[in-house]
Amino acid sequence: MKRAPVPLCVACLLAVSAAPAGAQQNPDLRNRVAVVENVRYDYAQVLNVEPVFQTLRATRTEEHCEPVSTLTLAPVEVKGEEEKGGFRRFWDSVKGIFSHQGGEEDAADMERRRSSGNAAMLTPECRIVEVGREFRRPIAYDVDYVYKGVKFRSRLPEDPGNRLKLRVSITPEVGSGPEPGPADP
Repeated sequence: MKRAPVPLCVACLLAVSAAPAGAQQNPDLRNRVAVVENVRYDYAQVLNVEPVFQTLRATRTEEHCEPVSTLTLAPVEVKGEEEKGGFRRFWDSVKGIFSHQGGEEDAADMERRRSSGNAAMLTPECRIVEVGREFRRPIAYDVDYVYKGVKFRSRLPEDPGNRLKLRVSITPEVGSGPEPGPADP
């Protein structure tokens, strides 16, 4: 008869002796019970709802125009231009530049034009301006409510209305040992 190798025998003996020892070390593992949560649904009375706002800031460019009177611009003579030739129009414009005597004649000329029925026309003077804007939007709601005589406050994603549906869960506390009872005198 052949003998089994010594290391194999030692390994078998250790495996057989360790199995009962592991079970004896932690007896709670064998008798552990899964605790089930008791759930029911109920309603609470809402006392107050306050929206929580997010403020967004943005800038954009807009065109802002201010009206400018044509009376402040240099007067331009336009009548009869179609009858004149190209050289004649050029000569009249050059002559008009050098013939002004001063501000008195310009003021008198403006008064004459105003009284003749040619009222000043308004032309816009525009520039690009950055305009800042602020937007507020509700992102959540702080809700105050009463359940069984106790006041609570929760932040919710929506406004619940007059009543708030609650999930009531009761689970016993499973501790490491028995809870201490009331002290006996």
